[in-house]
Amino acid sequence: MKIRRRLISTAALAALGLTAVSACSSDSAGAGDAGGSDKFDVVASFYPMQFLAEQIGGDHVNVTTLTEPGQEPHDLEISAQQTAQLQEADAILYLKDLQPSVDEAVAQADVGSKVDAATLTKLEDHGDVEHEHGHEGEEHAEDEHAGEEEHAEEGGHALDPHVWLDPVKYAEIAKGVGAAFEKADPGHAADYKANTQALVGKLNALDAEFADGLKDTRTKVFFTNHAAFGYLAERYGLTQEAISISPEGEPSPARIKELQSEAKADGVTTVFYETLVSDRTAKTLAKDAGLKTDVLDPLEGITDKSKGDDYIQVMESNLSALKSALGAK
Repeated sequence: MKIRRRLISTAALAALGLTAVSACSSDSAGAGDAGGSDKFDVVASFYPMQFLAEQIGGDHVNVTTLTEPGQEPHDLEISAQQTAQLQEADAILYLKDLQPSVDEAVAQADVGSKVDAATLTKLEDHGDVEHEHGHEGEEHAEDEHAGEEEHAEEGGHALDPHVWLDPVKYAEIAKGVGAAFEKADPGHAADYKANTQALVGKLNALDAEFADGLKDTRTKVFFTNHAAFGYLAERYGLTQEAISISPEGEPSPARIKELQSEAKADGVTTVFYETLVSDRTAKTLAKDAGLKTDVLDPLEGITDKSKGDDYIQVMESNLSALKSALGAK
């Protein structure tokens, strides 16, 4: 199925900022707790990096994250205290260009191991509404994902940072993180290797679940208020239609009318929204078009509203929601 790349946000590139790898599976309090332990201290920039560090590091790491649960990672501003405390980390795990303040802090930190997840897999250009669609350029000139305008690649498009929503690409990143941990903390290399293999196995199984669950559906089109699912859509032959350019943006009346027509033509039943931002736009469109609403979680953070306790569980919830909305057989 052809991906409607024109609807993926150019702000995607600004979404990829990872930080330091500090290391404690249960600690998500922030970089303030990094350093000073007898474990391998890892600081992670946001939840998808934290999950990797915890799963791969196991008992040998103390992981902290710079982005608090429930905080929109794109909006993160690193405090002076956090910047100073990054210096105490043994490793930093981040996704460059997702969180500009994290990128700046990482560049200034004197840390032996800086792991940029964006270098561990291939980022792709999923298109640009302004360049390929053409009718809403004036309305989204200021995207809330900071730094969007500075991260254009060939053809004026930005690379999409939401690689963690593709289990295959996430597994590639996991392998790179595991190798980095082995090099930085060779005394526990065997355990890191085994933990990485176990995690990759889980991600491969998740990929198989998605492929099987979405191979035979009544429609391949889904609507979302955050253009975060380009990699997932491309992986499993789906078509993502984004309501607006950023999670906080408002679509024009013309865009709403267009989506209403597309919903009817493509058999779309559901408008998806995410957990960390307002669902107002999705519900407005759904009401006007006579559609249902549901959650499709971009997994930028885990909160008490998340439909699962970790990455695997929330992704399985996403699969269930997609199967229902797309009419899986």
